[in-house]
Amino acid sequence: MLRVIVTHAKKHPALIPLFLIIGSGGVGAGLYLMRLAVFNPDVSWDKKNNPEPWNKLSPSDQYK
Repeated sequence: MLRVIVTHAKKHPALIPLFLIIGSGGVGAGLYLMRLAVFNPDVSWDKKNNPEPWNKLSPSDQYK
């Protein structure tokens, strides 16, 4: 797939900004999903030791 993109970019240099914008949008969406999965208090990765992490939030923590 990457080889096809490179060959198209060599034949049509005007497509390079399009590939960069689409690629950066995909990377940004992936990083945002990783941030939600790691730092969101509603997500529980360790169900044995901490099955309900939202009960340990203090009243000063911000949550929806």
